[in-house]
Amino acid sequence: MAAAAQDFAGLGGAIDVHAHYITPSYREALTAAGHTRPDGMPAIPEWSPESALALMDETGVATAMLSVSSPGVSLGDAAAAATLARAVNEEGAAVVREHPRRFGLLASLPLPDVPAALAELGHALDVLGADGVILLTNYDGVYLGDSRFAPLMAELHRRETVVLLHPTSPVCGERTALGFPRPMVEFLFDSTRAVAELALRHVLERCPGIRFVVPHAGAALPVMADRIAVFAQMSGTGVDVLAALRALHYDVAGAALPRALPALLSLVDPDRLVYGSDYPFTPAPVVKDLAAALAATGVLDAAGKHLVTSGNARSLFPRLTRLTG
Repeated sequence: MAAAAQDFAGLGGAIDVHAHYITPSYREALTAAGHTRPDGMPAIPEWSPESALALMDETGVATAMLSVSSPGVSLGDAAAAATLARAVNEEGAAVVREHPRRFGLLASLPLPDVPAALAELGHALDVLGADGVILLTNYDGVYLGDSRFAPLMAELHRRETVVLLHPTSPVCGERTALGFPRPMVEFLFDSTRAVAELALRHVLERCPGIRFVVPHAGAALPVMADRIAVFAQMSGTGVDVLAALRALHYDVAGAALPRALPALLSLVDPDRLVYGSDYPFTPAPVVKDLAAALAATGVLDAAGKHLVTSGNARSLFPRLTRLTG
């Protein structure tokens, strides 16, 4: 049934900006590269369009913007990364073609190979009609604010691309994760590190056309923003860190309530927030609980909830409005 014709309960027809997909070919590639426990997680979760749609209907999600999660498509071989990026993007686009109102695509790029990433960006946006891209916070320990990625950032800016940032394990993650899955703690610090560098190295200033979405309720940024701003001032960077952070978008995937979302709202207004489930790496029962908490929270009024669940995302992804009216 088309999303526009459904009576969505729960979140009332939300747009899920942080949702992942795992195709059989991607699962095979992860397994072949030794990533059967990606980022220390217990296993590669199961996913299918049918299971995703069933959960979306139950939680009140109209459309999910699909992306490939960490560790992404760069699994140790540059040529293989380009091939895998093309494969998962083509497979994701096929899911969108089959369910154009229910799914969108945030394409993967084979970084750190910038020329290959630029080629795949053009194919994804111009041929496949992707709604944006997903970028990991670091590639082989090189963060997105590094000058090596400047040509890609310039092109993303020129195209006014929506970019979902997604954390991945830092190079020292196995040592610092305390024996737990890296998404528990390390992912939040890697997102914070990546965004801080983008601001401090003037990438956000030079490339305002990129519409970045920061995951997991801003990670540690809401409580570290003032500290980063003070150090930026002391270091003479000339960067207005708080203004740079307020110009970004943030998803509320993960355990945003009861503490993270109020902290994030001390940094940005509700018009910068979008919904995210992080399914299937966040299991369906947890997704349901978190969606129910967001629907019931008093932290946002009715207008704010509408902005967070769908209004802001429709501004980021106008294709969805054209489809549903």
